[in-house]
Amino acid sequence: MTVTHTSRAAKRPATSGAHGRRPAKSRQRPNWLGGLVSWLWLAVVLIPIYWIVVTSLKTQSNYYLTNPFAPPGDPTLDNYRLVIEMDFPLYFLNSIIVAIGTVIPSVLFSFMAAYAIVRSSGASRFLRGVNSLFLMGLAIPLQATVIPVYLLIIKMQLYDSLTALILPSIAFAIPLSVLVLSNFIRDVPKELFESMRLDGATEWKTLWGLAFPLTRPAVVTVSIYNALQVWNGFLLPLILTQSPDKRTLPLALAAFQGGPYGVNVPAVLASVVLTILPMLILYTVGRRQLLSGLTAGFGK
Repeated sequence: MTVTHTSRAAKRPATSGAHGRRPAKSRQRPNWLGGLVSWLWLAVVLIPIYWIVVTSLKTQSNYYLTNPFAPPGDPTLDNYRLVIEMDFPLYFLNSIIVAIGTVIPSVLFSFMAAYAIVRSSGASRFLRGVNSLFLMGLAIPLQATVIPVYLLIIKMQLYDSLTALILPSIAFAIPLSVLVLSNFIRDVPKELFESMRLDGATEWKTLWGLAFPLTRPAVVTVSIYNALQVWNGFLLPLILTQSPDKRTLPLALAAFQGGPYGVNVPAVLASVVLTILPMLILYTVGRRQLLSGLTAGFGK
């Protein structure tokens, strides 16, 4: 009887312990409002893209006779062929030249400037002044400098050339690039720089052998951002160029709408699709680095 009583007493704590470890059921309610807003935002983003792609595959007559959002019954690529035949490759090449000529020098200069500013550790008054000058550049909008830039380009005899678009674009891309890259370089542990110095590495080798690999997501982020700004730029090409053979894609799209494509909506939207494709490919290729740079920046 004693053994039986002991076994029953031993079983009671085990049973209560098992009930105590039982996980409580989650009673969180689903966020219907957040889900509804997300779906609405997705529709706001996707519906215009769907309309642009679908309309670019329609003929001009079908566009006015059918539902704008209905898929084409007989898709055609004539609009794309028509746009390509109207000097679209030349405008595309001009945009490529301006984008590459802006991104590569601005990112390289910004990266080296950010490294010098961070590594000076506040000891150099000149570099601190340069950093303040870069920060002041963020407060000056492009629209406020159109007239001075125009006069400088005329004085330098660069008007109506692609160089006239590249030089101001580099100047406006540097301030934000220096700010972003300096923040990333500043987060690199100082012990790594000291170890490189003890190993006999020069500042140039430390710059490209240590700082550049560790800040590669930030470099890709500012490169894609600057490329998007230049690719979609409209004001500088409008002010600083005049010849049709110096047009970039945004300016060419405006010419399409006002010229023979004024009533040919499918042709205009076909040119829009061709304009979007390079940036879409660039984002797809550098998506991981871009998201890594953005999330790392917010985390820090």
